[in-house]
Amino acid sequence: MTVRRLSAGLVAVALFTPGVAACATTGDAGSTATPSATATATGAAPEVDTDAKQALLDSTKEISNGNFKFSMSGAGSVAEGQVHQPSQSAEMRVRLGEPTDDLAISLDLIHAKPDSWVKLDLKGQAATRVPGVDRLNLGKYQHLDQNRIQGDRNLGFDFDKVDPAGSEALTQAVTDVRRTGDGAYAGTIDLSKAADAGSLDPTLITALGAEANSVPFTATTDAQGRLTEMVIQLPQAGRAAGQEIKVTYSDYGNATEATRPSADQVVEAPPELYNLFD
Repeated sequence: MTVRRLSAGLVAVALFTPGVAACATTGDAGSTATPSATATATGAAPEVDTDAKQALLDSTKEISNGNFKFSMSGAGSVAEGQVHQPSQSAEMRVRLGEPTDDLAISLDLIHAKPDSWVKLDLKGQAATRVPGVDRLNLGKYQHLDQNRIQGDRNLGFDFDKVDPAGSEALTQAVTDVRRTGDGAYAGTIDLSKAADAGSLDPTLITALGAEANSVPFTATTDAQGRLTEMVIQLPQAGRAAGQEIKVTYSDYGNATEATRPSADQVVEAPPELYNLFD
C-alpha cells in the first residue's frame, strides 16, 4: 500500500509497494486510542505483555514464504493482489480516488520475473492535463524496463522482500501490545521505527512528529497464528485528517501464478509513464 506524490504536480495520491499503500480518511483518529495505549489511573505506563508481542512478531513469519493474498486500503484508495514466490510472480490492482473525483487512477500490475507490466487508466478532468495521457490510456499492458523501475516502490517489485505492506517492520516497531481476545491484539506502535514499511509514507511520519512514536493499532491472527489483519489509526497531521491504514492477508499457501498478458495486449511503456511516477 504508501502516500506518494504523482509527478506532473497534479495530485498527491496513495500508492502501495510493489506498489501500494494507502491511508483512509476517517476523521480524527487520535481519539480512538486503545486501552493498551492509555496510562493507568496512577499515571504509570501499562505493563508490556511479552507473550502477546512475541505472538505478533511470529504472526508475520509465514508472509516471508511469499504465498498469500493481500489488501491495503485507505483515503479512498484500495490495493489488492497476490504474491506467488514459487513462480516468482505477483499481481496487484490499485484504485486511487473515486470515478467522480477530479482525477481517479487505476493500475493493474503484473510481475513475472524477469518481466513487469502495468495497465493504466486515468479518469477525471485533471487526467486531460497529464502529459502524454493519450499514450497512457491505451487499455493495454505497458511492458516496463526493469532498469527504470528497480527500487521503485510504485512500479517495481522485490522478490527478496515479498510483503507489499511491510508487516514485519510494523510488528517489530510495536511498543506496547496486549491480547484482547482469541487471536486479537491491541496496542501502540512507533511508526518512526517502521518508515521502510510499504504501507507507510515517511513524509507523513515526519509530519506526525512526536505523535508518530505512539500510534494505536489493532491486529488479528488466524487459528495458525498467522497475521490476518492490522489496522493503524493515524492521528491528524497538519492539514491531513486522521487516517486509518488497514492491511489484510488471506489464502496463505493458496496463491496462484500470475497470468502474463498476451502479446497482442502489450506495448512498450513510453517515457511519459515513467515520468508520471518520478
